[in-house]
Order: sequence, then C-alpha cells, then structure tokens
Amino acid sequence: MRNLSVPSLQHLARNWDQNPVEVKKSLIRLYDNPPTFSYNPVHQMLHDRLVLNVPLEQVLHAVRTHVARPSVRDNYLELIPLIDSYFQHIRPTYVHTVAGRQYPVARNLMVPFAPPLVYGAGGEVCFPWFSLWKSNPLVGENLSLFVSVVRELVLQDPDLEASRFLILDLSAKKKEQHRALKIVDSRDVPILSNYRLREMLDVFSKGYFDAVREISNRPATQEIADAAQLNKDRRQGDFFLSPE
Repeated sequence: MRNLSVPSLQHLARNWDQNPVEVKKSLIRLYDNPPTFSYNPVHQMLHDRLVLNVPLEQVLHAVRTHVARPSVRDNYLELIPLIDSYFQHIRPTYVHTVAGRQYPVARNLMVPFAPPLVYGAGGEVCFPWFSLWKSNPLVGENLSLFVSVVRELVLQDPDLEASRFLILDLSAKKKEQHRALKIVDSRDVPILSNYRLREMLDVFSKGYFDAVREISNRPATQEIADAAQLNKDRRQGDFFLSPE
C-alpha cells in the first residue's frame, strides 16, 4: 500500500478546509488521482539558469527535445520564459540554493518545505516561492496559513530571518487564458494568530489521519488495482532522460 503523504507545505494550505471531512476527501482524491507530471524539473531548470548561468535558449531546447508529452512540454515552455523575465528585470547580484526542511504539523505528521533559492537585489535578501499551479492559487485564509507557517520556519533560520518573502503566482485568470506573473509580498498577507494557526493545523491533521484510516481499511485487492493503474498512468519520466 502506498503511504498517504502531503507533498509540500503549499499543498497542505491548498487542501485545508474548515471541515476536516472535506480535508479528508481532498487528500483521498489526491491519493487516488495523483498528478501525472511534476513541476520539479522547472525548479531544476531554474537552478541551471540562475546558479549555473545556462543560457535560456539552451534550457528551452532541452525542454523541446526531452519532454515527450505535448501538454507538459507546452506547460514548461510557458512557465520558464515567464520566470526568466522576472529575474532579467530584477537582475540579482547573487543567487544561492536553500536547504529543505520539514514542518511538524502534528505528531507523526511532518510536511516538507523546499524553498528553491534565495537571491540578493537592491541591497536586500529576497526569498521567493514559485506557485506554479495554473488554476486555483492560494487565497484568503489558505494563503494566510501558508505564509504564517513559512514565516515561522524562516524566523528559525538565521540565514533567512531578515529576508523578504515573495510569492510569484504564475496562474492564469481563466483556464483558457495564458499564465501571467503576479507578485505577492508576504508583508501584505494577514498573519494568523498563534491560536488560529494551531486551530487550522489541528483541523488539517484530523482530516489527514481520518484519510489514512480510510485508506488503510480498503480491501487489498482494491489497492493492488489502484497501484497498477497508477503505474500505467505515469508517463512523465526524468527530465534528463531520452524522450519516450
């Protein structure tokens, strides 16, 4: 049986709901229908572009020649120039990678947070997060939940505590429209009180553990069939392997 995992802190915030039953349902849907591609290659390409100074055209050529699925390829080709244009405008004086960490949501529930990089520009340290979803970006209390937890994590890190935390929202206003870059400064996002933060995390953890129990009670035959279907649907290979 596959483990039910929360892939990122951003996913936690996106799947949070006032009702733990809805949290459970959304996590079970994610378990039963996991994404068939990953945005991780975009972060890797961003690293190659900014840290290793790989030319943009070389990065785009790698996408065109190594990403076999047209929908995924087009997605990457739309994202990368948009992100690159932001950094060309900012022109950072330096770019550093940042170590990932985990946030303890509850006992036996650690959620990963892997910031892609930190950069310096205009005499200040900036700590960007790239929201790569094309639809349904974080808003309202879900956004406040994400920013509040990130700020808590950042304050524990002496290398980041003085940094400016920015969210680069790369979604489209409507499904049929192109993506556009929207910069959200975390200083403009309402921060949750400690009580409300704990309350929201408790709701999420209840929904999570209820989902774990429901999945663990499924018949073994169903899990075997689900695993077979999952393997059949996984068509997005390693970005640096040959096309399928």
